[in-house]
Amino acid sequence: MRKINLIKTGVLAIVPLFLFTIGANAQSINGLVVDKTNHNPMQGVAIKIANGKKGVITDSSGRFVIKNAITASILLTISYTGYDKIDTLLQIKNNENIDVNFELVAEDKNLEEVVIVSSSRTNSRIEDLPTKVEVLGAEEVHEENGIKPGNIASMLGDIAGIQIQQTSASTGNADMRIQGLEGKYTQILRDGMPLFGGYAGSFSILQIPPLDLQQIELVKGASSTLYGGGAIAGMVNLISKKPKLNKFEKSITLNTSTLKETNFNSFFSARNEKLGYTLYAGTTQQKQVDVDKDGFSDVPAVKSVFVHPRIFIYGKNKSSLVLGYTMNYEDRNGGDMVVLQNGATGSHQFFIQNKSLRNTADFVWESETSNGGVLTAKGNTSIFNRDINTNVFGMRGKQQSWYTEMAYAKKLEHHNLVMGINFNGEQFRKQGVDSSLFPNDAFNTIGAFVQDDWKWSPQFTMQSGLRIDNNSKYGAFVLPRVSFMYKMSSRVTMRLGGGDGYKTPTLFNSEMDERDYKHLTGLSTAIKSEKSLGMNFDINYKLRTNGWDITLNQTVFYNSIQHPIVLMNAMVDPLMNPLNLSNNNSLLTYYNETKTLESKGLETYFQAIKAPFEFYAGYVYTDAKRNYNSLNPNLPLIAKHKFASVIAYEFDEDFRIGLESSYTGKQHLDNGLTTTPYLFTALMMRYNIGKAAFVLNCENLFDERQNKNKSIVGLPLNNPSFPEIWAPLDGRVINLSMYLKW
Repeated sequence: MRKINLIKTGVLAIVPLFLFTIGANAQSINGLVVDKTNHNPMQGVAIKIANGKKGVITDSSGRFVIKNAITASILLTISYTGYDKIDTLLQIKNNENIDVNFELVAEDKNLEEVVIVSSSRTNSRIEDLPTKVEVLGAEEVHEENGIKPGNIASMLGDIAGIQIQQTSASTGNADMRIQGLEGKYTQILRDGMPLFGGYAGSFSILQIPPLDLQQIELVKGASSTLYGGGAIAGMVNLISKKPKLNKFEKSITLNTSTLKETNFNSFFSARNEKLGYTLYAGTTQQKQVDVDKDGFSDVPAVKSVFVHPRIFIYGKNKSSLVLGYTMNYEDRNGGDMVVLQNGATGSHQFFIQNKSLRNTADFVWESETSNGGVLTAKGNTSIFNRDINTNVFGMRGKQQSWYTEMAYAKKLEHHNLVMGINFNGEQFRKQGVDSSLFPNDAFNTIGAFVQDDWKWSPQFTMQSGLRIDNNSKYGAFVLPRVSFMYKMSSRVTMRLGGGDGYKTPTLFNSEMDERDYKHLTGLSTAIKSEKSLGMNFDINYKLRTNGWDITLNQTVFYNSIQHPIVLMNAMVDPLMNPLNLSNNNSLLTYYNETKTLESKGLETYFQAIKAPFEFYAGYVYTDAKRNYNSLNPNLPLIAKHKFASVIAYEFDEDFRIGLESSYTGKQHLDNGLTTTPYLFTALMMRYNIGKAAFVLNCENLFDERQNKNKSIVGLPLNNPSFPEIWAPLDGRVINLSMYLKW
């Protein structure tokens, strides 16, 4: 019996004849698979014979046996999530059993080794950060590409503490709420740079396809020290894919659904020592759908095109320059089905249409300095055009935004230091003459920040940071933040952190009906920025035993916002210019309330993984109060209790099935009434055939809908009103996708 040791080298490993000889009637191939780094046996590794039906999975000792291997030449594929795949060709000559040993090398996407480049700015691993960072890695993003290839809204909604809330029955707009706070309090970044604020923020998470992303990084709670105003509830950083050295990647995704949606997405990348590129191009076609048959669309018609090419230039001293461009065009149209299909006629008049075009150019330059530090310069500029048309009002606007930053990071023996300066701003201008009352707007902000991770001992780390911003309209802001991490043992880690934040006033709210812009007069003359204080504490327990990876996490959070900005009738604001008032009581303005907005609660989740089985269960309790409203203090459309669970089983390398469910408890409406709890369940099956992966997915198995028993369209039908949206409107949806990578 002969033994062979094989190590992943990035190319097909061919075992030559002189290494061993084995007959064409071999009785078995016995193997052992270990982790190359620590040489621990690996359970659940898939071993497959190409062009055959045989396949096995390693046991708890990392061993496998393939019996009756009679082929003279056998191609084995050894694969495991988070590790590089091995293809090994065995030439069989003699009649004897053999032993083959494999050492798998972890990929960057292995969650234990994920490097948070943009979110921490210090190239630190998640487990070493005093601030809790949650990551949806390459595996989760890849799976979402087969389930919802059009956008990332559903994937973000699966994270504990995040609630995706549809805000418009006509356009399908959705708001992302973290820790019970509205979406305007969350900063959304693309590769570490803001892009989706103000007039451009209304459809942000509905326009980002998952195939273009490597991972998504999420920080809950105050995050303004590194990223400035707006990161009160948290920060979401969307990390684009990068090319891999000497690898030419090509992939496409095709998808269709019972909701009349079709998607085509493609991604290409390649790299050598000096140059590389990535290219994403995709399109979505969604037809309008009247799910409850009341004559009005519950799903809008959507046509979109998204293109994102990037060029990578690699120089000496580990320097690199990345140049990128993004184009996103979308036409989103909802309303009366007769109008959408044939145009307005008679009593059929109502529609809302949003046409948008975003063009963005960006760059990131990075270089290692002589003393081992890393110097980074980056920036972007974006022009966003949005054309709003309704049966009663129309307007066109252009938002220009820009962001530049210079930062320096340095790792010392006990310190991890990052500091930098940035300059950003935006300008909104109405295009053409319309009946809107609000003014054009412009501002810029210059800021400086510093943060230090001070490792006092192997068990204790303190992270302290300070940002100072100066806004051209609202003055200076000083934002301190501090976090502590204590590793009680190899299994238990505790984190405690808190900091200040701010949010400057904006004219645009993702929850506003487009028809209401006609009545918006602007901001109160005495308006000031919102300021916040946020605190988070979590304790994390990890255990690895008998092949199980078990995680239990408990988080407690608190947020308080001073001077919250709300929308109100302009007639009751004594500080408004009387010339702007009329007898029309529908005039609207933004102003500051005197009492606070608060959210507090806890998140609990349990995860257990033992290949091929995965289990997740989570519970979130949220108590969000608007203390300025004594009659109805509960913040609307926030579920106090929410449960979620995921069960997945991988039968072999080619077949996986998953069941996901969530229970959303009662929610308060603006008038104080409460909604009915509902259960959302989804079932997914994935099957691989050669280089193609097919996904059959069913969302909302039990057809839970707010409009199931009663239409949500109110009178008059030629210009209807709509209630608050607290549950799905689209009902049960089945989609079939194909992902091809070659």
